Parts: sequence; structure tokens; C-alpha cells
Amino acid sequence: MSSAATLSMDRAERLLQGGGTLATDTVTRPHPLVVTVWRSIAAPSGRASHRLAVAFVPAAAYDSVPEVVSPFVERLAEGTALLVVVGRPRVRSLADATRRGLASVVADDADTEDLRLAAHRAFELLEARGRAESRGRWLRRYRYELGELVNIARAMTTVRDVDKLLGVILEKSRFVTGADAGSIYIVERSGPDATLRFKLTQNESKSFDSREFTMPLGEGSMAGSAALNKTTLNIPDVYDLPQGSTFRFDPSFDRRTGYVTRSMLVAPLISQQDVVIGVIQLINKKRDPGRMLSTLADVEAQVIPFDERSQEMLGMLAAQAGVSLETAMLYEEIRKLFEGFVTASVEAIESRDPTTSGHSRRVADLTVELAKVVDLETGGPYAGASFTPEDLRELEYASLLHDFGKIGVREKVLTKPRKLHDERLELVRARFDYVARSIETDVLARKVSLLEGGGPRGALEALDLELAERRAALEAAWGAIRSANEPTVLSSGDFERIQAISREVFVDLRGETRPLLDADEVTCLEVSRGSLTPREFDEIQSHVSHTFRFLSKIPWGKSLRRVPAIAGAHHERLNGTGYPNRLRSEEIPVQSKMMSVADIYDALTASDRPYKKAVPLDRAIDILDYSVKDGHLDAELVRIFKDARIWERAAARALPSTRP
Repeated sequence: MSSAATLSMDRAERLLQGGGTLATDTVTRPHPLVVTVWRSIAAPSGRASHRLAVAFVPAAAYDSVPEVVSPFVERLAEGTALLVVVGRPRVRSLADATRRGLASVVADDADTEDLRLAAHRAFELLEARGRAESRGRWLRRYRYELGELVNIARAMTTVRDVDKLLGVILEKSRFVTGADAGSIYIVERSGPDATLRFKLTQNESKSFDSREFTMPLGEGSMAGSAALNKTTLNIPDVYDLPQGSTFRFDPSFDRRTGYVTRSMLVAPLISQQDVVIGVIQLINKKRDPGRMLSTLADVEAQVIPFDERSQEMLGMLAAQAGVSLETAMLYEEIRKLFEGFVTASVEAIESRDPTTSGHSRRVADLTVELAKVVDLETGGPYAGASFTPEDLRELEYASLLHDFGKIGVREKVLTKPRKLHDERLELVRARFDYVARSIETDVLARKVSLLEGGGPRGALEALDLELAERRAALEAAWGAIRSANEPTVLSSGDFERIQAISREVFVDLRGETRPLLDADEVTCLEVSRGSLTPREFDEIQSHVSHTFRFLSKIPWGKSLRRVPAIAGAHHERLNGTGYPNRLRSEEIPVQSKMMSVADIYDALTASDRPYKKAVPLDRAIDILDYSVKDGHLDAELVRIFKDARIWERAAARALPSTRP
């Protein structure tokens, strides 16, 4: 390279160094053909984040000596350096010049002002490019964070279970802030007093057992202070709290677990009504979120204070979390309220019919367990059946309320233990007593007449015998009635005896001839199975129609909308002989088919029915099989019921320790 190019760079160096460059600029000569001006660009925190460079090179070197600019290639690519050519280079196009990092060209004889202006414009270009890239990075980060917040919001709004939602809130809060650990508190209010309930903790570096506890809602704790003042606390070091702090840090957790707490960010969760309903507490922001804090050295190297952006992100997330938590808590209250209504309804039903106490709960347990097993089927007609948790809840409610319509049935029919109501049996007893007294009166009157007429002794004895026989016959008839009144299967001879008694007559006080048993009493006593007459049985069957009608008036919502239809079809039969609508197999919901199996099984095996004893298990299973043959029950559901021994699963579900 010519000495002229070197002399040109000597002159440029001298002019730049003596030309009053900015105090933050530094002029160096890294190569005989290169003069470099350096400028440090400070980050907002005051620390130098990077340096910019403007390199002056002669035109000849720029055109033909690649090693001259090779040290700047990486910086040129990064956008932290530009070239100023002294002299006229052989650049073919603007695109070529831009690609090769050319900022401007100055003449060989450029003076100080020309050189300074060229450097100034190059630095302006570099800074503008840096700001543009920074904005681009910020925009990309903003879009990423916005996308994450949208995903987080979506995740939070789809969770209805409060405990699960708290886990999602804490996990996402740690994610967006880079926190190693965290915990969540819920505000509980009882009258004028309020407490903080510790609900959940997460820790990336330590595993330990935790359980819920409560503490006063006061200024003495960080969580309490954040809740009472509705403000976010950003503590760089919990062992070095700011002067005048009303709260303190309890180091017992650190001592107990060996974990080291350093930085902490505490934010309240506020409802739409501007009421604090919880507090989120994040611990130990890490430089590298993937690193574990296993030792004190890890803490010293990795843990930093939560920065302003972390606080902003937590604020945005906490705002959404507060609304989601409030919604979930309200949903939980409504669910508990509704479950209370269902429980009260079942108790109301069973209070009217104490003889079936527990039946609704047992049917619900049996039906839900059967549905869970059906859901696991991989073959057969129910291979595609699927029941979500919401489906199971819907089925449980329908099963619990399947006899809800009994409130529309007369109590004397609903609880009828024998064929004749007690008051009707007493009326028959009184009638028999009247007839017995009438017989005695008649015989005594005849004896008096014989005595007055001096009748023979044998005639008097004959009257005594007649009285005894008529009394015995009357008592035998009464015994037959009492026996027939019990709800058992009667033989044809028993029916004939009742008919014979009904043909017996007596004369009442008005002189009218009346039968010992009237037509309604005979109808009742001739019931061959159970205790209900056909008319009463129709009334009992009407409870299903009442169930559907009553339940249809309740606004169940989307997830429970099928409760009335499921409950209202549990007495339908596959062959169309069921009630109330005589639906056939394809018209009956599968949930109702499962409930039918459970309902019949429990009715057979229950020990609380007054009209029958509990049927042994094997006999109950046989009856289910007979019902399949008769076209009443679904064969596959009965098979699954038997193979999975659903009654055992339901019994385990009913235990207090296993109930949800």
C-alpha cells in the first residue's frame, strides 16, 4: 500500500484527536491504514452496555486490502460499527456500499469539520439503528409477552376449580417473572375480622411438604401489608428491609428447609368490586430461570431483585388472576349452593318416604361408578362411550333426584306399608267388633226368651255352642284378613277366602244390610304383589312424570341441561313397556339405562323396605338377568355391572374418606 495512504491516515488521526471530539469519544490507531473513533453507549441503568465504532480507512485500502477491515466485520454485521472512506472508493452501487458497511465518503484533503461531521453522522446512524433494533426487540418481546398473557388469561378463565386455578396463577406468575418460588394466600372474612389462609406453595429448587394455615390479616406480614394497602411490595433483600417497614420477614421457613429467600415480589389479587381476595408472593428472581438454587453460592450468583418489567408483568397477570379467582370462587359458591339444594331436596323426598332413606344416594353412587367403568370399555356397543367429569356430575344429580317427583304423590300412598291403610284396617276391625257384639246380643236375647218360656236346658247349651262357633268363625275371618293384608304373594285359596268373607253380611244400626268387606277393601286385599292397588300403583308411577316436570322448571345451565330427561326416563324399558312415555331402547338415554340397573339392584338389596326383606346378592343378580331376558334392561350394562362388581366400587365411594 502506498505511503500516501498512510500519510492520509496520519493526518486524519491528528485532526480527529485535536479537533475537539466529544469527551466520551476515544480515537485509536489499530492499523497504519485505520483510524477508529470509539463511543460508549450507556444503558438506562448507567452501566455501559456496548461500544460503537467509526473506522476511517483510505479508499485504496477499502477497495483492495480486505485485512484492513476484517477486524470490523463482526461489528459491521452486528450494527455497532461503520466505515468512513477517505478518498473516492470504487463502489459500484448503493446496495454494495451499504452491504460493506460504508457510512460516508470524505475527500483526501478533508478538514477537521468534515471529519467530525462524518463521524457524527456515522454515530447518529449507528445509534438510530441501535434504537430501531432495540424497538424491534422490544416489540418482539412485547408480542411474546402479550401472547403469553393471552394464553395465561385463557388458561385461567377455563379453570373452575379454585385449588387448580391457584396452582395455574402461581405457576404462570413465576414463569413471566423468572421467580424460583412462590406462594398464594386467600383472604377469608368472618364478620368484621379477616385472616389470610396459606393455600399453596411452589418451589423449583426445594421439595418439602406444606399444609394450609391461617394468620391474621395485618401490617406485620408482607402479604398482610400488600392486602391491606392494595399495593405491590418489591423487596430486593428480605433480610435487609427498608427503614420504617411495618412488616417483617419470618426466617423460620428458611431455617427449617435450608432454602435461602432473598428477593421478593408481593402483589394483591383484587376482585372486580375492588376487594382484595388474595395475595401472591414470588420469591427469588433468577438471572437464568433454568438454574437451581441448591447452595448459598447459587443464590449469590443467580438471585437478583425483581425489576420494573417483572413488577409490571405481575401487575397485569394479577389483575386478570383476581377476576378469574373471583369468578371461580363465585362458581364454587354457586356449586355448593346448588349441591345444598340437591341435598335438601333428597332429604325432603326421604322425609316423606322414610322407608326408602338412603336409596337416592346409593343409586347415585352405583350409577356413577357404572358410568366410570363404561367409559373404560374398549370393545362392544359402548366402546365409544365417554363421560367427562361434567357428564358424571350431571349423572350424579339426575340420579340423586330421580325420585324427586314423589313430592307430588300422596304420602299415604307413598308410605303405604300394607294393603289396607291403618285407619281402614281399624275400620274393618271395628266392623268385626260390632258384628261380634251383635252376635252376642242376638244369642243373649234368644237365651232370655228361652228362659222366660221355660225352654229346655239343651236348647240353652245349643245357643252357647252357636255363640262360640260364630265367634270363632268371625275371628278366623279376621285372621284371614290380617294375613291377606301383609304385602306377600297370595295363593288362589287365599283370594277365595277373601271373596267368601266379602259375601258375609250384617245389619248395621240403621237396619241396613252391609257386607263385612266392601269392594275397595276387597280390591286392596286381593293385591297379589306388594301393597298397592292398580290405582295406587298408577299414582306411584306418576312420580316419574312429576320428576321430569318439576326438574324441567329449574334453570340447569348448559352443562346440566339433560338432568330432567335422564331422571325422567329411569323407569323406561328397552322393549317399550316402561313408563311414563313407553320409550324403546334407541330412545332411552344411556345414562337412564345405567340408572335403571342401579335402581332395580338397590330396590332388591335394600333392607329398609317395609313390604319385603332384602334379597341376597346372588338372587338380585339373577333378577337383573331375568330383566334382561324380559327386554327391560340393557344386557351389556348388566354384564358390566356384574363383572366390575359395581356394588363394591359404590360402597368404597360412599366411605367418608373416599367421597369427593
